[in-house]
Amino acid sequence: MDLKEIQNLIKFVANSGVAEVKLEMDDVKITIRTTLEGNVAEATYIQQIPAQPAIQPVAVPQTIAPVAPTPAAPAVENSNYITVKSPIIGTFYRKPSPDKPMFVEVGSTIAKGDVLCVIEAMKLFNEIESEVSGKIVKILVDDMSPVEYDQPLFLVDPS
Repeated sequence: MDLKEIQNLIKFVANSGVAEVKLEMDDVKITIRTTLEGNVAEATYIQQIPAQPAIQPVAVPQTIAPVAPTPAAPAVENSNYITVKSPIIGTFYRKPSPDKPMFVEVGSTIAKGDVLCVIEAMKLFNEIESEVSGKIVKILVDDMSPVEYDQPLFLVDPS
């Protein structure tokens, strides 16, 4: 719908004595309101709705490659490990500052209350302390990565 058609529609509505007309076409919504005298009193609202392109599926040729048997890696048994989770949203840091050593490494023995990492939230650095004693089995987040609330950070073997 072009500008000339819209202007003609406004004139038609103004002369017809109708108080309000709403027109919806494929990608255009128009609402025209008039006063009692028949003049267009309120603004004419024109809203273009972006046309959504149709998504066409693309055929992907499927090739089946022979799978070579791989030696089974020793599976890490997570059932007896305790997961240390992030108490806040922020950026995960494994060191107190760039020139300092990491708080903990895989294999480190920790005690309850030891600082495991720092999470920066709104320019505040929050030390995350261990609530259990044990040994760090796995670090689940990369240094300087964003973390969500309740996201697993460490696996700790309490034995």
